[in-house]
Amino acid sequence: MNSETPPGRVRRAFADHDSFEQVADSRWESITTPFDGVVDVADAEDGRIRFDVTVTVPTLSATADDDVADVVEEGWYETFELRVVDVGAVTRKEHEFDPDVERAGEDITVAFSFTDINERRGVDDAGALINFVEGTYVQGVIPGYEYVKPVSELLSAARRQGSAGP
Repeated sequence: MNSETPPGRVRRAFADHDSFEQVADSRWESITTPFDGVVDVADAEDGRIRFDVTVTVPTLSATADDDVADVVEEGWYETFELRVVDVGAVTRKEHEFDPDVERAGEDITVAFSFTDINERRGVDDAGALINFVEGTYVQGVIPGYEYVKPVSELLSAARRQGSAGP
């Protein structure tokens, strides 16, 4: 993380975006997901801004009220990792992503980095990546288990949206 204060244009872009709250000079936190999603920004070359996006989600067993067998946990994690690194076209600008996925205890951290000259598009893309990780996580939740927060709330919200229809 860069200790320098980011340019005013970056601070304004985050302030105008309703998905983030500033938590440090160069760090914004997502307020639209129950997972820990943060964006660190720093100056890059040629007036570009570097966006480092980190999302931390719980393992399946950390959110299941039931016991999850090790083989199920491992298979679930491998599938989540394969899906989350296949970012595809979720951002407004095409970026070359090389996401880093790490598991430590009951936490899985997914990290993306990219640069953009357009700070507003960069903020939008950072939010899209956080939403992508959340959506990928929810898609991978295995039916048949009882879940605790935040997964129980995400599933409940998805069911409400699904039954509301178009």
